[in-house]
Amino acid sequence: MKIPFSPPDIGELEIEKVTDVLKSGWITTGPVVKEFEDEISKYIGTGKAVALSSATASLEGALRILGIGEGDEVIVPAYTYTATASPVVHVGAKLRICDVAEDSFEMDLSQLGTMINERTKAIIAVDLGGIIADYDSLYEIAIKNRDSFTPSDNPIQRALGRIAIIADSAHSFGASLGNKKAGNIADFSSFSFHAVKNLTTAEGGALTWRSIDGINDEDIYRELQLYSLHGQSKDALAKNKAGAWEYDILYPAYKCNMTNIQAAIGLAQLERYEVMLQRRKELNERYDEAFSKHGLKLMKHYEEPMKSTGHLYLVRIPKASEEDRNQIIIDMAERGIACNVHYKPLPMMSAYKNMGFDIKDYPNSYNQYKNLISIPIFSKMTDEENRYVIDTFISCLKNRSLIS
Repeated sequence: MKIPFSPPDIGELEIEKVTDVLKSGWITTGPVVKEFEDEISKYIGTGKAVALSSATASLEGALRILGIGEGDEVIVPAYTYTATASPVVHVGAKLRICDVAEDSFEMDLSQLGTMINERTKAIIAVDLGGIIADYDSLYEIAIKNRDSFTPSDNPIQRALGRIAIIADSAHSFGASLGNKKAGNIADFSSFSFHAVKNLTTAEGGALTWRSIDGINDEDIYRELQLYSLHGQSKDALAKNKAGAWEYDILYPAYKCNMTNIQAAIGLAQLERYEVMLQRRKELNERYDEAFSKHGLKLMKHYEEPMKSTGHLYLVRIPKASEEDRNQIIIDMAERGIACNVHYKPLPMMSAYKNMGFDIKDYPNSYNQYKNLISIPIFSKMTDEENRYVIDTFISCLKNRSLIS
């Protein structure tokens, strides 16, 4: 049996909607993108949403609209993918990396508190695997340090009056904490709709934000539209009106818009999304039941008031070394099952080593990484495939004397 790691869940509805767009003759940014943005904001409960080409572009958009740049500092966790950190570098700010807490994938709050200074403009947390991070604690830290916060000449920074709390919500579209959905908890939240995500547009992302006193949501949306389309004063919808060809370039911006083709896939996914999430929950709970008997360390995706997306199923093997873990991945691959690791901490990557970061300074992140395996979970997975993964994984661990 061959089981991929995370294939997209594409059905006839997605094909029909994309076909309609192709037949319409309007395949780039247009009315379907606007409809998708409206549906995202309704689903999450925010005033607006902007659809972009990726979560990375969305995260960078948040930093740029906050006016964060040279001379500023932004703190991110060590345990994440580069897309959390690279936008900080792109805008010219100083990247600060915080270790995670012991036996946790979230930033060590005691270390985080010591890293904050008058140059700190934002903290970016990560909703790893679809589990919403502890934003309450991050807001407490931001408020505690309000007196030392020095806003730059930026209206949103001044309106917040504190460090901005930003969510890398690449995995958590559809997750909720009590009655609030991811995307309406942090000040700004970036989502990924990449092909491997639980809701996909093939490539793509979105940025949402909580309404800020004194700041008009429409103004934020307008600025993000400029950011994503060269700083052009009129988008394609506006230029399409009779005689309305003329436009201006307000500043030399970027090209990171979403297309109607992508948005059509997203609209179809949204119609089926709750069923897809429910299937992930069923598979997650079966894994939990099977693996909890063997002393493996598992993430808690569905513990009230948390409802995760179940995007990733991460397993830590207490007895395993990094070499043991890598061999288990090979063992699983030889039996037709694709596994992965989420993630290799940033200080282990050449780009961040070259900036002076050293994994020795992030022992908790390394300890999380060294014995972790991501095993397949996707909404199209059958019961038979689910059982095969369970049986094979347990067998491989026993063969290597990593569980009894």
